[in-house]
Amino acid sequence: MKKVIWLTGLSGAGKTTIATNLKELGVDAVFLDGDILRKGLCKDLKFSLEDRLENIRRVAEVARLFIENGKTCVCSFISPTKASREMAKTIIGHENFVEVYVNTPLSICEKRDPKGLYKLAKSGKLKNFTGIDSVYEAPEAPEFVLDCYNESVIDSSQELYNYLEKMLYI
Repeated sequence: MKKVIWLTGLSGAGKTTIATNLKELGVDAVFLDGDILRKGLCKDLKFSLEDRLENIRRVAEVARLFIENGKTCVCSFISPTKASREMAKTIIGHENFVEVYVNTPLSICEKRDPKGLYKLAKSGKLKNFTGIDSVYEAPEAPEFVLDCYNESVIDSSQELYNYLEKMLYI
């Protein structure tokens, strides 16, 4: 049963690392990542709410094509609003969409800050940054929640892998 595994959470929450670890654990899937798609397919988009919605729409359309062609797809995108995730679910199909909330508090994401983006946003040099001056609406009823503040990202990856395997999603 091919699914789209949709990882959502703040910048620095661990979404990309978890996706990479799933790949290393042997998950046979196509991996779509926000940073990578913003360099190509979505490079014409900025970070307004409208552009963020268009970014997610494009990704959802691509992910839908993969599952229609028999490939599991792992998507790691902030996808900051309930509306953006709901749109993705509608495009992909609710029955094919597995929402995974990478629940990492803002304070921990700021400490990780691998690209220095939170510092730039707090200084006013980076506008519309999720969690600082742009909203992040945590999912209300995700299928799976990873608490990446009580355990390591590697442990979270294994926990997600075990869940996906048990549910026969991978």
